[in-house]
Amino acid sequence: MKRTILFVDDSLSMRQVMSMAMKAEYFVVTTAFDGLDGVHKLDDCLYDVIISDVNMPNMDGIAFIKNVKEHTRNKFAKVIMLTTVCSEEIKEMGRDIGVNAWVEKPFRHEQLLAVINKLLRQV
Repeated sequence: MKRTILFVDDSLSMRQVMSMAMKAEYFVVTTAFDGLDGVHKLDDCLYDVIISDVNMPNMDGIAFIKNVKEHTRNKFAKVIMLTTVCSEEIKEMGRDIGVNAWVEKPFRHEQLLAVINKLLRQV
């Protein structure tokens, strides 16, 4: 059974690259262009992993993850923040709302894949 990922980032090129890379690893990938779009897609699928940027228009990653953790179907999804924002204050806020891992941009796909696989083994 293929694992499912929701990838939320306001960068079109990042969404395209991540979608291709994760599909090549046999994941089913849904993308969203900001947190608000991501919230609308929470009802579409039961996601194994949700990957989100922090800085996005309309709804930032922190507010989006708060919505995820209140969502009946997806509140137990593993959450990775993939972002340039890595201050200790933001990381602490993320931990408080249920973020499981942080990956700093720029990153290597192998690095992100290792984090995803580690989190999925914890399920």
